[in-house]
Amino acid sequence: MDSYPLEPFKIKAVERIPITTREERERYLQEAGFNLFNLPSRAVTIDLLTDSGTGAMSDRQWAALQMGDEAYAGARSYEHLARVQKELFGFPYFVPVHQGRAAERILFEILLQPGDTVATNQPFDTTLANIEAREARALELVIDEAYDTTSFHPFKGNIDLTKLEAALQQNPRPKMVLLTITNNTGGGQPVSLENMRAARALCDRYGVPLYLDAARHAENAFFIKQREAPHLSIREIVQETFRLADGMLMSAKKDGLVNIGGLLCVRDKGLFTQITQNMVRTEGFPTYGGLAGRDMDALAVGLMEAVEEEYLSHRVGQVRYLADRLKEGGVPVLEPPGGHAAYIDVLRFLPDWPREYLPGQALTIALYREGGIRAVELGTVAFGKHDLERDVWEFPRLELVRLAIPRRVYTQAHIDYVADVIITVYRRRDELLRPVRMVEEPPALRHFLARFEEFDPG
Repeated sequence: MDSYPLEPFKIKAVERIPITTREERERYLQEAGFNLFNLPSRAVTIDLLTDSGTGAMSDRQWAALQMGDEAYAGARSYEHLARVQKELFGFPYFVPVHQGRAAERILFEILLQPGDTVATNQPFDTTLANIEAREARALELVIDEAYDTTSFHPFKGNIDLTKLEAALQQNPRPKMVLLTITNNTGGGQPVSLENMRAARALCDRYGVPLYLDAARHAENAFFIKQREAPHLSIREIVQETFRLADGMLMSAKKDGLVNIGGLLCVRDKGLFTQITQNMVRTEGFPTYGGLAGRDMDALAVGLMEAVEEEYLSHRVGQVRYLADRLKEGGVPVLEPPGGHAAYIDVLRFLPDWPREYLPGQALTIALYREGGIRAVELGTVAFGKHDLERDVWEFPRLELVRLAIPRRVYTQAHIDYVADVIITVYRRRDELLRPVRMVEEPPALRHFLARFEEFDPG
């Protein structure tokens, strides 16, 4: 196991962590309908539900907050963000948005019509929901190695180029190609520069635009430097990545190192005009996009901090450390570890469980009940198709529980505690895990709002 990476920062402020009893956690689970999204944060000891907006800002970001210009239009804060966007990403046109799903909604409302398709490696939950809200369809074209949790392929987020070309040869063609970097659905796995260049060439050949879902672009760049292009700096890899794209959408709550914000960037002036018109109607004036000026200043600083190699080495190393601790304890995890989270392979954790018993959700419940740890299921509940009338499931190929680590928040002792609890649950899994079923099932983004109950299958 690799040693724990040295934190390239000091702690200047602390936040108390709730310590609860097992009896209290049992009551919180009942009140939450066994959906960990419904838990109040005061009930959670270690929160690994998401890495989105949960990180800690630096002293330079807190200082930048004080410089925020809250002018409605043309604020200095917007100009600061524009300079950083130009330097790192290089797009001629961009708008700030309050988070990534706002960028998804705006772009898809303009570009997609009912019946259209979007070629992807793998879309994440809100991306898929926003595509389907337009009555369009996402084509999942990730390479086959992505579905093998034991494969050590270095770029399991790559799009399958043969499948992509076949999709582009269809009539009608996909409206766009959208690559998620890193690929969250498949375990935070990176996409290589070689793969992105080849996808760009195919898009040029067939006249289809290439977009990047770039929430974790800096982590993707770190993997490229480690596994593909050690001669390039992180910043050079980031710049080359975005040179390949016609546009990008980004939740800045990940690799922007802020608690709120996002970006939507394009090269086409006509498309930009449509974007700004949509924004004025729904989000706000295009130079603030639903953000306070102080948030744009903090984001401008965070984008630059996120491409520092020392930071990324610790960030990815912390995830790897947790995955290695789990493997040492026998817990089956997705290989190789991703950039923002360790993923438990539920089908190997509970190989004899029927999937209609929702084993991933059952595991998240057990982790909270035993140790106050909040994680998220990314399997049947999140991505499965359920025929309500016949109570028949179409299961996704992967059944995962994600342990998303907030940026610059937890120490080695916290990570060791998480590993110890999970290893204990794994060793006592026959005793601690109970079958689960849904009792309230919303039609979209089910895992956010559903309610569950544990039951005895008899």
